[in-house]
Amino acid sequence: MLRLDGVEVAYGGLQAVRGVSLEVREGEIVSVIGSNGAGKTTTLRAVSGLLPLRGGRITLEGGRIDGQPPRAIVERGIGHVPEGRQLFPSLNVLENLEMGARTPRARAARGDTLRQVFELFPRLEERKRQAAGTLSGGEQQMVAIGRGLMSLPRLLMLDEPSLGLSLFMVSTVFHIIAEINRRGTAILLVEQNVFRALTLSHRGYVLENGEIVMAGSGRDLLRDEQLRRAYLGL
Repeated sequence: MLRLDGVEVAYGGLQAVRGVSLEVREGEIVSVIGSNGAGKTTTLRAVSGLLPLRGGRITLEGGRIDGQPPRAIVERGIGHVPEGRQLFPSLNVLENLEMGARTPRARAARGDTLRQVFELFPRLEERKRQAAGTLSGGEQQMVAIGRGLMSLPRLLMLDEPSLGLSLFMVSTVFHIIAEINRRGTAILLVEQNVFRALTLSHRGYVLENGEIVMAGSGRDLLRDEQLRRAYLGL
């Protein structure tokens, strides 16, 4: 479905991503894990068209999307829930959600999609007139994921969705990610909670210093002694 081949991204003279190749197949949950500064967020931003490539190519269902503007990539079916949520704090929950439905196809289906989002997140329907900036961290993350779903993505990219959340909300967010996938949306997940991410994922990639150093099924990666020592402290 999504394929990165030899992707390279730089910030000025600093090479942030070096020859990254990975893929997400239809219906999969795929995790990218690694330490801070490894290039995980940069990789997602490159897929979304927010950063230009220095080299390599990105294709969606066989058609190239690198070099296209972010709006066109959203229209092609890729949604992006950024790290830190990046909501509009003075807008209410409903207004934030509707900001995700900006393409013609998403606007036409906005009512149905909104009902599905409220089905996933009943708490957001209860708080739909409340300013997003007054919500708890977990509720704000629900809004961010809901806003991503409003664009009708076939592939949803999630950047650190559990960051800063309580243990209860972490469990809730991972349950919701699994349900979104069960309903047919492929997931590309960047996540600092390595155990939860790989337990949930069909496959995973380990990114270090901008390069893929390990790949495999979520189960196999969790069994790898080197990964367990480096990321799980075992």
